Amino acid sequence: MILTILEAEVPFGAEAKLQAAYDTAGAGDVPRGLVRSELLRDTRDPGRWRIQTWWESLEALEEMRRTAATPAGILMFRAAGAEPSIEIFEVMDMVVPAP
Repeated sequence: MILTILEAEVPFGAEAKLQAAYDTAGAGDVPRGLVRSELLRDTRDPGRWRIQTWWESLEALEEMRRTAATPAGILMFRAAGAEPSIEIFEVMDMVVPAP
């Protein structure tokens, strides 16, 4: 599994634009191999936002990157006047509580 993290400082007053762009993207077709995505705001720095996206594999992420001119998450931040940093992690282990 792969985790991508996009993070940026969103200008004050532009938060609703980021949330609207995220909601719009989530309501449409999601790329093949996308497992889960989360829009996060820092509790200590409310201008700092993050989109974490979980992918089935590095191949699924690379396929999305090949087929999209600009990945949707980057466009979401740009809609709010922010340019995100991008990090890609390989998930080596995880704990999932029993139901």
